[in-house]
Amino acid sequence: MSDDTLFLQGRHVLLEPLELRHADGLAAAAEGGRELYRWSPVPQGKIEAAQYIEAALAAKETGTAVPFAIVRESDGSIIGSTRFCYLESWPWPPGHALHNRGTPDACEIGYTWYAHSAIRTPANTESKLLMLTHAFETWEVFRVCLHTDARNERSRAAIERIGARFEGILRSHRMAADYIPRDSARYSIIAAEWQEVKRKLVERLSRG
Repeated sequence: MSDDTLFLQGRHVLLEPLELRHADGLAAAAEGGRELYRWSPVPQGKIEAAQYIEAALAAKETGTAVPFAIVRESDGSIIGSTRFCYLESWPWPPGHALHNRGTPDACEIGYTWYAHSAIRTPANTESKLLMLTHAFETWEVFRVCLHTDARNERSRAAIERIGARFEGILRSHRMAADYIPRDSARYSIIAAEWQEVKRKLVERLSRG
């Protein structure tokens, strides 16, 4: 689950394993977007970018996250970051067909942010298509969850556009980017819904 060889290749973006060498690129991607990142914990400057990556790699070492740098295919520039996180392996009993299957049963896609130049481009749609395809078709998870600050209307609309279903509000769920207890809007896609979600994502990408 923490395989350093996991690259997710698309036509518009490449998701490659996040490393400390990406710090300068992440810092540059976050420049000029203070209002854009009002609700998201996005690193500002090279020092914060390195700290951000180190925290992501620490989660990766524990087997609970798979972080990526998002690279724009047209020019090779880093345009953001995302990750699989909160990977769950359920306690299937010995003798069950899924006991010790070695891949997650459920996961979350989160810590996603993009450079201002990537907003309203195919980057987010394709990134989600790549990650959801890996989650449902390679890992064969039963569910993918997505959370965002309940105040973040832009993020909520983006999650709804990819076909995730709203499940409710989790009160005081996590620390917010403005350092208060955050109410989170919770969304999910389950395996039975995946093929229809995938069809719509592919259609959206085909329209550019």
